[in-house]
Amino acid sequence: MRKAKVFIHDKLAGCLLETDEGYEFSYLKDYLDSGKEEPVSITLPLTETSYKSPVMFPFFDGLIPEGWLLEVAEKNWKLNEKDRMGLLLVCCKDCIGAVSIIAENK
Repeated sequence: MRKAKVFIHDKLAGCLLETDEGYEFSYLKDYLDSGKEEPVSITLPLTETSYKSPVMFPFFDGLIPEGWLLEVAEKNWKLNEKDRMGLLLVCCKDCIGAVSIIAENK
């Protein structure tokens, strides 16, 4: 199982897990209670309930580079294009926009 911290404007907002069943995203209670919360995307509105999906959530998958930049990432980090969580963890630490993804070490 791999886990990532999801930040919005440098504030820890939630966690993304890769499990044997697929993916799970949940907002942190502290973030939801902060008074300055905003959703990661319109497809993942604010809620205390976890989102589950057998495939990578489209919003997070959309953060992964494409084309020649994806090829560079695959070669440099020896990752498979189908390893969406691996690509997300290494390529999306400093994304364009408000969201960043940081691998959580065990």
